[in-house]
Formats: sequence, C-alpha cells, structure tokens
Amino acid sequence: MFQSANHVVFMNEMIHDARVIPLTGQVHAPDAVRQLHGDSRGRWEGDTLVVETTNYSSDATFRGSSDGLHMVERFTLVGPRTLNYEVTLTDSTVWTRPWTVLIPLMRSDEPMFEYACHEGNIGMDGILAGHRAEEREAASK
Repeated sequence: MFQSANHVVFMNEMIHDARVIPLTGQVHAPDAVRQLHGDSRGRWEGDTLVVETTNYSSDATFRGSSDGLHMVERFTLVGPRTLNYEVTLTDSTVWTRPWTVLIPLMRSDEPMFEYACHEGNIGMDGILAGHRAEEREAASK
C-alpha cells in the first residue's frame, strides 16, 4: 500500500493486481462503464481512508453479489503495526440489508512473493522433498 499526492495504490500479491484509487474528488465513471474490480474513489475522513467502489462488471461476483454491488471500505491505522480494515457491502438484489465486517491487518516486514500456480510443476515435488529431508536432518541433531 502506498500513496502519492492524488492517489493511493493497493498492490496485491495474488494475481499481481494493483488498485489505483484517485483521491481527487472526481465522480465515479458513468454507469455504463463496468470493470471487474469496480470503479473506486477515495477520500480522507480524519485519519481514516474511505474508498467507495461501484460499477462492478456482472463477471465480478462476491458472495453471490450482482453488478449492483456497492462497497465502502475504511482503512484506519489503530497502532504502529495494525490497520483496521472495515468493509460494508450493499446489494439490494442479493441481501436484505447492508452488512459489515472488520478485520485487523498486521504489518509485515516480510517480502512480497510472486503468486503462481503450481499444477503440473514437477519441480515442486523435488523442492518439497529436499526441504523435508533438511527438516529431518535438523531434528536428528
């Protein structure tokens, strides 16, 4: 996660996605413009970053949601290594009322590794077998 003067960017390990979210107060794209990850706009409310996302493609279902999904995310630093992530999901065609979840996210000093599929990767058997052998050797000492 990093921020410039006019944008915040969330870099995800999985599928190499980067969400580039404008903080400039611009309006959402027209309703006819649909995107797999929706159309996000951010703003600051005190120390909390609020990101509203609309305009999801019908291919982007989350827990059975439709392209009418409206998501509001709130990111609040609550400690030196803890960021609260709170998200409220609304889709009147699927759920009877909005619902919210809060997840505390912990800072990691570990590097971000490439997300990759390993189906059919015959080298993986050797890598894992070698590591298991090292573990057995270390345990026998």
